[in-house]
Amino acid sequence: MPDYKDEVEAVDALADYYQKLKKEIGKVIVGQEDVVEAVLISMFCNGHSLLVGVPGLAKTLLVNTISRVLDLDFKRIQFTPDLMPTDITGAEMMDEHRNFTFAKGPLFTNILLADEINRTPPKTQAALLEAMQERSVTVAGHRHVLPKPFLVLATQNPIEQEGTYPLPEAQLDRFMFNIFLDYPTYEQEVNIVKSTTSGTNVELNSVMTGEQIMYFQQLIRKIPIADNVLEYAVKLTNKTRPNSALSPANINNYISWGAGPRASQFLVLGAKCHAAIKGKYSPDIDDVQAIANYILRHRVVRNYKAEAEGISLESIIKSLF
Repeated sequence: MPDYKDEVEAVDALADYYQKLKKEIGKVIVGQEDVVEAVLISMFCNGHSLLVGVPGLAKTLLVNTISRVLDLDFKRIQFTPDLMPTDITGAEMMDEHRNFTFAKGPLFTNILLADEINRTPPKTQAALLEAMQERSVTVAGHRHVLPKPFLVLATQNPIEQEGTYPLPEAQLDRFMFNIFLDYPTYEQEVNIVKSTTSGTNVELNSVMTGEQIMYFQQLIRKIPIADNVLEYAVKLTNKTRPNSALSPANINNYISWGAGPRASQFLVLGAKCHAAIKGKYSPDIDDVQAIANYILRHRVVRNYKAEAEGISLESIIKSLF
């Protein structure tokens, strides 16, 4: 385990590691600083992320790059309509001595890339639920614990809906962050094309081990938070619920379903980590607001009136600040 004289020094080390990780990832990924930051925050909070973006925005490359700089085991599952739950979890197999042994599926890894997760039927999507929440899978009545750390990074294409199965609310709630990827700027795209068409090979250095990551995951939980900041996070979640005591008029008019208590927990954890990587020892309200969109946008459901009037979830969430 890392040896620091106190937790203040450990938080300083976390901020330093974050900068090193960003620098290494930046060798391959051009731009997308906010996306990289969000994925790393979710990892240090022991949470999963859903990456939403059109094809060609380097979602898969980003996940692969992060696994390389973290010196972690990485597996990819390409979700398809014919994928079965046992293709993910593994299955009981009979060996040559007629004994059943468990053959581990690709879930048994540190970083799992669930590529185009909405292309597979709900039965297979549900096979991820236990793994994401309990960090284990149950096959033939036997529970099998997954390696630590365990992180699911799922990708989804927002424009092509034919032949897809939208993720149920219960599964969306298991993702700490919902991260949107946007097109690169003109200058960024010029750099991307230069670097990917020149034949140059980039060497990535490993920055952190799994043991260090788990240490910092525990450290994040120990970071103190002022009562007023914690209460602000809980109030922010409560405000998203229509017809509650704290909900404003626009929530009652435009939202059909609000965020649950898991959102409040993630807001506090995410704010603690956001503060730590910025060199602060305790989060403030700005840290809560910085990560609120990632946490609330997939837990708050607009009604038909909001969609008809073209009111975005982001503008509704921002109005709650």
